Amino acid sequence: MARAATTTDAFNAIAEPRRREIIDLLNDGRDWAVGDIVVNMRMAQPSVSKHLDVLHKVGVVTVVKRGKHRLYRLQAERLISVHEWVAGVVQKGKLPRSCAIDSL
Repeated sequence: MARAATTTDAFNAIAEPRRREIIDLLNDGRDWAVGDIVVNMRMAQPSVSKHLDVLHKVGVVTVVKRGKHRLYRLQAERLISVHEWVAGVVQKGKLPRSCAIDSL
């Protein structure tokens, strides 16, 4: 079976660990310039931009242009479906408590 594209939904987009790290970084409610994300992530700008593009395509981040800068902001509500699915699995006892949502 072919793997689903990373841009089809939030589940696929956040499967990549570096994207989850970017989400953690953006989870402060403010706008982030790409350059600031690059510095904090210690990644090359093209790599950061690719990851942000995937997150943007699935609606997990928004982007606005201000002058020369693109500013990204987390749209955490777009991750609710992921949260609800994981919570449901944990609640049904299919995952040990050591695998709770906070450790994902």
